[in-house]
Amino acid sequence: MDILPAIDLRGGKCVRLIQGQYDRQITYKDDPVAQAMEFYQAGARWLHLVDLDGAKDGYPVNAEVVGRVVKETPLQVELGGGIRDQQTIEQMLHLGLKRVI
Repeated sequence: MDILPAIDLRGGKCVRLIQGQYDRQITYKDDPVAQAMEFYQAGARWLHLVDLDGAKDGYPVNAEVVGRVVKETPLQVELGGGIRDQQTIEQMLHLGLKRVI
């Protein structure tokens, strides 16, 4: 069994929605790359990212941040949120993601 730490992205930051409500959130860290590195240093080898803005808007919104996490950390990264067609899948995989959900 693999356990993957997760980062929910909203506005380029690490957040948690309160009871799934977009108007109520807690921001945990301003820098997702720093959070991803903390997970790596704690032993994680995979990371699950969720683009909450993308999930709401229907297309990836935090692609720049996702690309930074992929390029600036040694983690294998998967992404969900706003991925709804083959073209978007290919664009996201081109960033270096290992999986899209």
